[in-house]
Amino acid sequence: MTKLEQLLGSCITDPCHLPDDAGITEKEKEMLSAIAKRYPISIPPYYLSLIDPKDKDDPIRKLCLPSASEQASEGTEDTSGESHNTVLTGVQHKYAQTVLVLTTNRCAMYCRHCFRKRMVGYRNEEILDQIMGVRNYVMHHPEVNNVLLSGGDAFLNENEIIREYLDHLTDLDNLDYIRFGTRTPVVLPMRIYEDEELLSLLKTYSAKKQIIIVTHFDHPRELTPQARMAVQALLEAGCPVRNQTVLLKGVNDDPTVLASLLNGLVGIGVLPYYVFQCRPARGVMTQFQVPLLRGAQIVDKAKEALSGQAKAFRYALSHPLGKVEILGLLGNEMLFKFHQAKDPKNAGRIFTMKVKEDQCWLDDLQ
Repeated sequence: MTKLEQLLGSCITDPCHLPDDAGITEKEKEMLSAIAKRYPISIPPYYLSLIDPKDKDDPIRKLCLPSASEQASEGTEDTSGESHNTVLTGVQHKYAQTVLVLTTNRCAMYCRHCFRKRMVGYRNEEILDQIMGVRNYVMHHPEVNNVLLSGGDAFLNENEIIREYLDHLTDLDNLDYIRFGTRTPVVLPMRIYEDEELLSLLKTYSAKKQIIIVTHFDHPRELTPQARMAVQALLEAGCPVRNQTVLLKGVNDDPTVLASLLNGLVGIGVLPYYVFQCRPARGVMTQFQVPLLRGAQIVDKAKEALSGQAKAFRYALSHPLGKVEILGLLGNEMLFKFHQAKDPKNAGRIFTMKVKEDQCWLDDLQ
């Protein structure tokens, strides 16, 4: 059994196995079990230990344990039009310079706000099964200068699979860098700092091609000593670490909490990259979405407590048409700008829209 398999074997995947001291009643376990049949759960004991069992509104609890709102039918399964950008099974090419690869449908923890709830944990129809297909596609598309290895969680692949990806990609001349999308520094940090083989191969290949780790801290209490150890191990292996936070109701929709998170990230060597508007995914939106007007106010207020490094992020939403930066209020309208665009005609386009008080998304964006 590999070290990764041992770590995953300890994850709680059945709500009935939640420990008594987690503050979950038997009735709640029944409800969680019903939801888990549709949206699987997996919680590492390490992450479960971060919950305050006395607080039913604990933000860490919200991130890892299902709630009744996940049974709501509102929302869509593919919020960013991923199916329309798929060029090979498991390979998406939405923006000219970037190829995104779904390397696995597994995660150490199935985050309750995941926008890929349609597939993670139990469906593999969208997952790549031939690494050479990625290599050949990138070779024949010279405009591509980076590959994002995602999933699921790219670090939930065994080390030999990670090695194979890097072996086939680091020698491609048109690639400037390779990114790994992973939440293991947050939910299973020992996967990184206890695995010398993983760190060794990252160090070896980062000497050939820049490797960047894109992770996902959402709350300051996730910035534990173990998380710092994982980040430092990645930095020592030559891999810069960037962070994408999602603005989430009941988790970090408070300027003080958000500022604490972003300042804390810089303090452990992680540079904030995006603060994303929560997507209208089915099983997510009714619990976690924050209205756009309120979100802009939260972000602006948080920035007042941040230095240049901590506020070098963009507040954005990932729309089928592209990544749209949310710039803020302009009179009685909101100001937006295409940060990345699927259609080159939209590149850099600035526009205004009237936004309702409770509006959380740009459904009618043309």
